[in-house]
Amino acid sequence: MISYLEGKIIFKKDKFIILNIAGVGYKVFLSKKTLSIIPEIGKDVKLFCFTDVKENAIDIYGFLNPRQLDFFEILDSIRGVGPKAALEISSLGSLEEIKEKVLAKDENLFSKIPGIGKKKAMTIILELTGKIREIDTRSAFAEATADEAEDALVNLGFARQKAKLALKNIPQNLAAEERIKQALKLLGK
Repeated sequence: MISYLEGKIIFKKDKFIILNIAGVGYKVFLSKKTLSIIPEIGKDVKLFCFTDVKENAIDIYGFLNPRQLDFFEILDSIRGVGPKAALEISSLGSLEEIKEKVLAKDENLFSKIPGIGKKKAMTIILELTGKIREIDTRSAFAEATADEAEDALVNLGFARQKAKLALKNIPQNLAAEERIKQALKLLGK
């Protein structure tokens, strides 16, 4: 799985960019908000990524920091919300604004997203209410804390949020390999 990309922007469209990394072009879907703040064509950019593998395609979704990626993964885990809708939802505002509206049960939050009516909006809000409290809404450009065990679990295909939750119950002073083994037991693998 592709979890991080760093390269030169060689093409920009209204929903994606193409990054040149060692002569290979990667098409990376970005939210409208992210597209509006990334550098122009010819400049370098660093993105944390979610790879969506389907039968006939592999799509990559890019984010400026791990918190945005975590939020996207939580949205994508909700039944009926796919990666494209999750990307649209994640561009509705800052994490703090979205969190505030979800906790206030504001179903109008999703009114601008095609395919999400009032019933689906309420379902999303209900599922997000419990999960969104876990999201750290500090500055959108804060640096990630390196956790080798967490990265390994993500590379094995687990959502970052699930990996974090599993590792939360395991002592930090253990070796990374031992933490991974114990987390896999908790995750049922």
